[in-house]
Amino acid sequence: MNRLFPVVSRRRALTSGLSAAALLASQSSAQSKARVLALIGDRYHNADYIRVALDKVFVPLGIKVDYTIAYDSISAALLKPYDLFLVLRDGMIWPQGYLGPDAYPYQTGFENKSDFPAAKPEMWIKDEQANAIKDFVNGGKGFYALHNSSHISVSSKIYREVMGGAYIGHPTLRPFKVRITNHDHPITNGIQDFIVNDEQHYVAYDKDPKYLLAESENIDGLDYDGHGTKSHAVWAYDYGKGRVVFTAVGHTIHALWVQQHMELQKRAIRWALKEI
Repeated sequence: MNRLFPVVSRRRALTSGLSAAALLASQSSAQSKARVLALIGDRYHNADYIRVALDKVFVPLGIKVDYTIAYDSISAALLKPYDLFLVLRDGMIWPQGYLGPDAYPYQTGFENKSDFPAAKPEMWIKDEQANAIKDFVNGGKGFYALHNSSHISVSSKIYREVMGGAYIGHPTLRPFKVRITNHDHPITNGIQDFIVNDEQHYVAYDKDPKYLLAESENIDGLDYDGHGTKSHAVWAYDYGKGRVVFTAVGHTIHALWVQQHMELQKRAIRWALKEI
């Protein structure tokens, strides 16, 4: 399995000769009982910066986080010990390889371009994995989908039914405003509108509009591909006995670390865990 950040678990502890408690001790000085599994990283989103960014959210909350890039390991058995499943990665894998996320400017100038076939993605999620996520949340656990995790919905109706929507696309990095549209929800109560320089993800939303908490807007009036200047940015709802949250911002570490956005992420985590 492709794994950069192995799941920090008893299995990992046994292979390394360390206790799970020792492995996690550096993450927080005031641990809570909640456990989170975070599936992170893809071609366009380096797992290391995501881990660094999310640690700044989780450590102050005192919550144990196990990071993994092993998309193929997601299963009912893996999810079972956890209270929250977080995803910040897209739905694609590239078994035949690719030149790199930054390859676009120079690959067109290759003299031997034919020696480098065009990269072709495949979708990684299986119905069994999507059903495992669905059962996990239905059974009373939390699911926090960030940023491009909405892309997984493009290839999985089951995942989309849980997550609540699907990726449409995004313009290049540019400033936009995240505007709170529901100030009464525990996630957004007291959160101020904020500006980020990020990918403004445009997403389709499938659930009741009453669960929408925030929208994104390009305040310079710039349209994206005929979809206008606005899109949904945050939603949250109960699903079965569990809870689901989606937040759209998250391509860059500086966008993840905008003060109001960090507070929003902390609230989203705590709400999904039923702590608020």
